Amino acid sequence: MEEIIRMEKQAIDAAISLNWKEATELNKKIIRLDKKNLDAYLRLGFAYLQQARIKLAKKYYRQALKLQPNNYLIKENLERIKVLETKKISQIKIPSLNPFLFIDVLGKTMFVSLVNCGQKTALAQLTIGQEVDLLVKKRRVEVRTKEKNYLGCLPDDLSKRLTVFIKAGSSYRCYIKEAGLKHSIVFLKEVTKGKKVAKYTSFPTNIQANLSYLVSKEEETTDEEKEELSESDLEKLAESLSEEKVYLPYKTDETDEESEE
Repeated sequence: MEEIIRMEKQAIDAAISLNWKEATELNKKIIRLDKKNLDAYLRLGFAYLQQARIKLAKKYYRQALKLQPNNYLIKENLERIKVLETKKISQIKIPSLNPFLFIDVLGKTMFVSLVNCGQKTALAQLTIGQEVDLLVKKRRVEVRTKEKNYLGCLPDDLSKRLTVFIKAGSSYRCYIKEAGLKHSIVFLKEVTKGKKVAKYTSFPTNIQANLSYLVSKEEETTDEEKEELSESDLEKLAESLSEEKVYLPYKTDETDEESEE
């Protein structure tokens, strides 16, 4: 029992570090010791899916389903595999990953769930750590693959804020953190800050708050202090910036495609 607990911790740590091969081997060892270990089957299926080994992922998810027939997570992953098989997609592009990719930095990074998600075919092919693009359309920020396949949108409040920041010269990178057919999470990371918004934080703790300035005009601020953009500030900045659509970083899209449902 202690050996299984030790290996489970190692398997989880390997997955967190995006070391899928090590995670695969560890979970196989756990199953050899405990053939009814549901979590090990789930981790193994997920690890194979991240390595684009579709048939093996399907095999272990099916075994997990036998142990827990009503598990929603298992059914969703099997549905994802079915989409890939139906479209005859046997290969998924696996990015070269930095294990420190998802380090969270206050004010400079943010994890966010996409809204108005795109078609299942595009979502089914996503892998953790995959870099995707942000596309500004008026006040909406869409998330698309490098092939320009629509994946979803950032929530309205965040879209409004980043629209202003991007048009002010800021740039960001976006990576897939969690991928599902109905629920996907991306990791946003500030790369550069535009001069017009240099004193503002890209991702405040409460992004919806309409905050007044943190200090009065008479008080001096340190380099570390960041002022908040109020709704009025956002409107004024938005009016002074162009409405061109732009891929990050520094790519423009001349078409006005509608989002897939």
